[in-house]
Amino acid sequence: MHTLPDLKTLIADVPDHPKPGIVFKDFTPLLADPQGLALAVELMANPFRTERIDAVLGAESRGFIFGIAIAQALSAGFIPVRKAGKLPRKVRGVTYALEYGTDTLQMHEDAVRPGSRVLIVDDLLATGGTLAACCQLASEGGAVIAGLSVLIELEFLKGRERLTSYGDVHSVLRY
Repeated sequence: MHTLPDLKTLIADVPDHPKPGIVFKDFTPLLADPQGLALAVELMANPFRTERIDAVLGAESRGFIFGIAIAQALSAGFIPVRKAGKLPRKVRGVTYALEYGTDTLQMHEDAVRPGSRVLIVDDLLATGGTLAACCQLASEGGAVIAGLSVLIELEFLKGRERLTSYGDVHSVLRY
């Protein structure tokens, strides 16, 4: 069985991706390791096991990977947040800044019920743009944000500071 320090050995650094100066944290080796994947999901879900979580909200596409597994672990539903133009019904959207550009995220307008408690999940917290956009979408739908959970946090980018108004941010691995 893996331990928390071992999980870092399952993260590969890819220099200069997607552009020069960025060191991409590739977690696909972790996904290929059954014990590592199971431990990562458990560590992301555990802080919220005593909370009532109605739905887990995850952003395309890497947030889907952990979000669905965490939703299952917490006996909650899953709400996909997608890139613009991917959802078939009426949507609400937000455009936000990434660490290397801008993007637009959307979710179905009726995806969250007012008062429902959602956990926002993604693979990585960098500058906080994607998670803040997800929080904004959930809040606009009337959801209560129960917390945020990520596998990896790049602390030097201070994305956590951008999310303080949305509640507790839990990260498993910090760089």
